[in-house]
Amino acid sequence: MIAFGSKIFWHAIKAACVVIGIMAAAPSSYAQSGPFKGLGGAWNGTGTVQIADGGSERIRCRATYTVDSEGNNLQQVLRCASDSYKFDLNSDVTNRGGNLTGTWSEVSRGINGGVEGRASQGQFNALVTANGFAAELSMVARGNKQTIAINSQNTQFKGVQITLAR
Repeated sequence: MIAFGSKIFWHAIKAACVVIGIMAAAPSSYAQSGPFKGLGGAWNGTGTVQIADGGSERIRCRATYTVDSEGNNLQQVLRCASDSYKFDLNSDVTNRGGNLTGTWSEVSRGINGGVEGRASQGQFNALVTANGFAAELSMVARGNKQTIAINSQNTQFKGVQITLAR
């Protein structure tokens, strides 16, 4: 069993939350604007963290997104908590022709990493990394709802599923 205080667990949780902000809502006008267009503002939601031993824990999240007028640059502040932990995440992501690149940091623990991925008509796929950790992300956005699935390449952490809404 992985302890909720372990470094690998925190990398996995942080990567999952970064994904929420980075891969968030895709507008129906994707072809005319960047994939973050229309995302600005506050989002709330819940999810589940799964660990390798089969255990899980519910998380609650609040996100605030700042998006440029073209919808190609996203700055995110994300706070998530469960009964046993909490974290504060910031990210900065740019879209260039459907390619997503960016950085993220977990403020209270001083951990940071990178994001690389693709955006295509409301479907997002990315690799989120940090010091020896990697997680694959897939995300679908429909209207004012986002569903995110994260799968870790780490054997101790299975993944995260999160739903956000406005």
